[in-house]
Amino acid sequence: MKSLRGERLSSEYRKAVYEIISTSLKNRTDKIKGLVSVTGADVSPDLKNAKIYVSILAKNKDEERATFEELCAHAGFIRHELAHMMRSRTVPEIRFIRDGSMEYGEKIDRIIKQLEEQENGEGESK
Repeated sequence: MKSLRGERLSSEYRKAVYEIISTSLKNRTDKIKGLVSVTGADVSPDLKNAKIYVSILAKNKDEERATFEELCAHAGFIRHELAHMMRSRTVPEIRFIRDGSMEYGEKIDRIIKQLEEQENGEGESK
């Protein structure tokens, strides 16, 4: 169970990392394609490590993969920018993790629509 301080720090890191990605990092490299959302952050109690959960919506899987690799490659830059934004003694080592919840939600929506279409098709033939 996370402490209140841990939850608050995780929320602040999530907001700050999103801001850095959407401004500084996009200006620094042109390899960030599509929409990058920071869906969560999990900072360890000792503030040495942080898992940043990102969801990437791009034109195709290759762009998603390339954008994720670019984020991972610039983790040091993002940590450096965090050090300037946050007022804490230590800035955690950042590790990015892909969050597949948006893709999973889209898949569930497609399945529900297919089931509704099948149900409507069967109902009309009766």
